Amino acid sequence: MTWARVRAALTTESRTFTRQFRGRTPTVVRRWCRTATLSLVIMRAVALVVVMACLPLTMASSASSAAGYSGPDRIDPLVIGHRGAAGYRPEHTLASYELAARMGADYIEPDLVSTQDGVLVARHEPEISQTTDVAQHPEFTGRKTTKVIDSQSVTGWFTEDFTLAELKTLRAVERIPEVRQRNTIYNGRYEVPPFDEVIALRKRLSKELDREIGIYPETKHPGYHRSVGLPLEPPLVDALNGSGLNRPGAPVFVQSFEVTNLQALHSRLRVPLIQLIDSTGAPADFEAAGNPRTYDDLLTPAGLAAIADYADGIGPAKDRIVPRDAAGFSQEPTSLVGDAHAAGLLVHPFTFRNENQFLPAEARSSGDPNAYGDAFAEYRHFYGLGVDGVFSDMPDTAVAARNEFVPAQRGAA
Repeated sequence: MTWARVRAALTTESRTFTRQFRGRTPTVVRRWCRTATLSLVIMRAVALVVVMACLPLTMASSASSAAGYSGPDRIDPLVIGHRGAAGYRPEHTLASYELAARMGADYIEPDLVSTQDGVLVARHEPEISQTTDVAQHPEFTGRKTTKVIDSQSVTGWFTEDFTLAELKTLRAVERIPEVRQRNTIYNGRYEVPPFDEVIALRKRLSKELDREIGIYPETKHPGYHRSVGLPLEPPLVDALNGSGLNRPGAPVFVQSFEVTNLQALHSRLRVPLIQLIDSTGAPADFEAAGNPRTYDDLLTPAGLAAIADYADGIGPAKDRIVPRDAAGFSQEPTSLVGDAHAAGLLVHPFTFRNENQFLPAEARSSGDPNAYGDAFAEYRHFYGLGVDGVFSDMPDTAVAARNEFVPAQRGAA
């Protein structure tokens, strides 16, 4: 942790202090954060004591500098199971989430959309023809329609036109079968899970594996859901409150590509918020409101400072950190990791995958886009740049790379 992050922690609300140190300080401090019931005034006073006590460790954390590892007490980067273990099972199924946890992921990541009856379910998009067998259900043929989501026309079947009971009659399928043909063996085996089942799975696996498994929900197209009368934020807050997870120190992050819903959640949630940053374009809520700012603007020093007012980190596309040239080769890293850390923000880039088509050209094994390349090289690069976590479709690879990288760096220190 840099002095900039320490200063930021001391000058923000007490809940931001506990967020900044959750999972990134010694066990005794995490326990202090989880059990603290002090008032805001007292917590701010105690914060200085805790920071000073932990300074040797926090100065050696993975947020210490863009140069990467800085000492023997570095806290390992988080591994976030992107849509579960989407490289091995149809995404956003309980089977995918469970496999991710058993492979060593620290967090599992459900994308959240709404049903007609206002229940949050885990799907990559509201449109479900690519991730379920809905097209094979003649009883739902008449519900195929065209809608506009974030200025894009989309045709298919949409979760908001189904009750939870109706969605439960569908089964998940592999979203990209041409890339992950082996996953198609699991087509038709798993239901569409509501968010409460994901939370229950997290609790069960934490007990079984004897380690805390976190959840990292994303609110998908929150502006669109509000426009159809099904806002995502109230049921999300209710679910976290009901499960005892809306508290400092809870194993939860909440993320969004939009800005205004995170700003609204800032006053309602006591867990860390992550502003997602796409490779190009602008937040959909900015575009809808006629706001000319883009994701590029959010990554300026002023933009990062503004994010730090309502969020605890950013989730940028990988090429925001390591750009690629027209041939796909990695270019010199940007200053984003260091800039974000200087603003007091965590950095969790997305998405890491093993297949050649997703890797930089220098890490590809052949001309076959679906064959595995040297994913370990990409992980080493990003871990070395000091990121605080990674979203991965193959969490076992991310964990193995972390297990190799951290001891090697400690040995070199």
